[in-house]
Amino acid sequence: MVLGLPRGGVPVAAEVARALGAALDVIVVRKVGVPLQPELALGAVGEGGVRVVNRDVIRATGVTDAQLATAEARERTELERRARQFRGDRPPVDLTGRTALIVDDGVATGATARAACQVARAAGARRVVLAVPVAPPGWQTHLGGVADEQIALATPDSFGAVGAFYADFAPTTDSEVTECLARAARRAAPQAHGEDVVVPAGTVALAGRLSVPAQAVGMVVFAHGSGSSRLSPRNRYVAAVLERVGLATLLFDLLTPAEEQDRANVFDTDLLADRLTHAIAWLRERPDVGGLPVGIFGASTGAAAALCA
Repeated sequence: MVLGLPRGGVPVAAEVARALGAALDVIVVRKVGVPLQPELALGAVGEGGVRVVNRDVIRATGVTDAQLATAEARERTELERRARQFRGDRPPVDLTGRTALIVDDGVATGATARAACQVARAAGARRVVLAVPVAPPGWQTHLGGVADEQIALATPDSFGAVGAFYADFAPTTDSEVTECLARAARRAAPQAHGEDVVVPAGTVALAGRLSVPAQAVGMVVFAHGSGSSRLSPRNRYVAAVLERVGLATLLFDLLTPAEEQDRANVFDTDLLADRLTHAIAWLRERPDVGGLPVGIFGASTGAAAALCA
């Protein structure tokens, strides 16, 4: 999961996510500063109630639990406002067990990046990677190993400020962040092109529904079980999930309406397998899906037919 630090890190993260074919989200964090010394961090807060506290700083500054709670509440209110502004109605991603690739437009002091790495870890990320285009020499040591891996494309000796290494370092707007996230969400959930088809199978023609997402990587043919058809709510749901990850699907009736009247046909595994074989042969002749690898999803008697086919 690629996580951009708003605001400037999000356009950079969007390019990384696009290149990797990975999902994109923001990681909204707020540093909790010492009262009267806000540049000195007591810790950080993140979405979902995640909090990171630096007990050493608390002891050294004498901050009370009440002061800490007040500071956290103030920052959490702002955090939640920003998260709603950037993400809208979409929920934050669950990082549990995942690799969190945190991207910013660069590292100067590293305070925000440090907080983001700590929040991602506290949120359950299995591995945390921090990646930036530019950072000062020795930046990994300065950040103290908050990530499992820290990557910078350039660490120039003449480092002064992140903006000096951009041709255009105009501030990123909230609307630009929102559009980056919306564009990534649309890319992650491609809409499949679906069409009603007629599948020739020997002497009969079978009604079906063929759906092909953009840049499909494979084809799944559904072998319906006894008493089921291309209109099965369960199979249509499964097909929709497969389509969202780039798999074309074919749901078709293995029997004609007349054949369904004879219950013996429902359990005629050889007949059902023959229909599957005809359907796959028909798919092989289509220019849009003919070159795709094919899998068969079967349930009940359909599973037996799938094995035979």
